[in-house]
Amino acid sequence: MESPYDTTSYNAAPLETFPEEAIFTGVRQPIIRQGRSFARELVETLLLIGAIYAFVNLATARFVVDGHSMLPNFDTDQFIIVSRLSYLLGEPQRGDVVVFHYPQQPDRDFIKRLIGLPGDTVTILEGRVYINGKLLEEPYIENFCRGKSCDGEWVVGDDEFFVLGDNRGASKDSQDFGPVGREYVVGRAFVRYWPPEDWGLIQHWKYDTRNSAPLPTMTPTPTVTPTPTMTPLPPISGPQAPEAPPPTATFVPAPYGEYGY
Repeated sequence: MESPYDTTSYNAAPLETFPEEAIFTGVRQPIIRQGRSFARELVETLLLIGAIYAFVNLATARFVVDGHSMLPNFDTDQFIIVSRLSYLLGEPQRGDVVVFHYPQQPDRDFIKRLIGLPGDTVTILEGRVYINGKLLEEPYIENFCRGKSCDGEWVVGDDEFFVLGDNRGASKDSQDFGPVGREYVVGRAFVRYWPPEDWGLIQHWKYDTRNSAPLPTMTPTPTVTPTPTMTPLPPISGPQAPEAPPPTATFVPAPYGEYGY
């Protein structure tokens, strides 16, 4: 019976041309030869490194935090990696920490927390944020009021986002320049890698407004109309006309016989 496998090449070659294992087992093994030169291996390795580097640069960006607008969660001189890929594959979510180009000066980059999504009505009352009439619980905020302005209302347009700093008292954000267009958003903060003691994945907040407090109804305070009082006029200065004497009655006797005498 003939074998279904083609062993012509093995049988035709002398046994001595095969590895030592074939001599002891009686089974001829294929020979592995070095088919590529060192130069080719080096070029392929360099090309692979370049492709990985290009992909990493397209998918991520590296930034240094400068300023205190995101205290206590981010401090100055911290290094972070931002994922560009997150918003290519999905949509920005409320609570994300994002990096974006400052709309009024696109060569500057800001890091803020995304608060309002397209179509939202953002109301800030005494520093507390309400989204569509529902309070956002923000335990990461230490001081809600900015001091210079604690109230306002904005409607977020299509492809826009409302962003705020965690350190509300020292943050230049959408309260100053309004919602940010989608085209200015760089990506989602992903990893903090310097200094070493701060290394770790960046946490993003998730809000649940189903049982949140509603926006308080502002009742206008009635204005009390003051009761007018009579204020005496000041005395007239200068010469005055003499006061007229009070009228007097003079008795005139009636003619004789007028009283029926």
